[in-house]
Amino acid sequence: MSTPNYSFKAEIRTDLGKGASRRLRHEGKVPAILYGGDVAPVSLTLIHDKVNNAADHEGFYSSILTLNVGGEEIQTILKDMQRHPFKPKLVHLDFQRVSAKEEFTTRIPVHLLNEEHIQKEGGVVIRHETDIEISCLPKDLPESVEIDLEGFEVGDTVHLADIKLPEGVTSVELGRGEDHNLLIVAIAAQKTEEEEAEDAAADAEPADDSDEDNAE
Repeated sequence: MSTPNYSFKAEIRTDLGKGASRRLRHEGKVPAILYGGDVAPVSLTLIHDKVNNAADHEGFYSSILTLNVGGEEIQTILKDMQRHPFKPKLVHLDFQRVSAKEEFTTRIPVHLLNEEHIQKEGGVVIRHETDIEISCLPKDLPESVEIDLEGFEVGDTVHLADIKLPEGVTSVELGRGEDHNLLIVAIAAQKTEEEEAEDAAADAEPADDSDEDNAE
């Protein structure tokens, strides 16, 4: 599966500290750091709105990102993003260098296909994991993996080992041992109206404090 080309111009920054970062944000820029490989970490600034717009796309988080720093194109992945607690603003970005010849680890989303089939069959899709950790070369990085639920029935499950990964891509968790075969998706039976009513009634019941009152 091909991935979009995400490319951003970045400038090296030498004015560090909280005050400098606040000034950058007022200028429409976002501070960042680039690390990894045999090169010392570098503090950068990027145009806030360009990165923020790209961050609206799921593929941004699981793609190779190109940073143009002083005319040099550097291949990276996003390792961390800090957002403002209530404003639609980015606060800080962490990028990690990747080498075309070296495998790296990252997380990619899991997409489910034909969920409507499960509903028609009286089932409910319960997602236990929304993404998985993988290892691969940059050229083999998939934007996501898919699980087709066509033909699944109530009681069926999908574990990590059941997912067919693209060639050149391996699961980090499975590499840690058989006991790391995570449950990804389970198909459960839909609750009847009576069961839903019983659950609602149970949630509405006040806590029984009689024992606590008697102890006083």
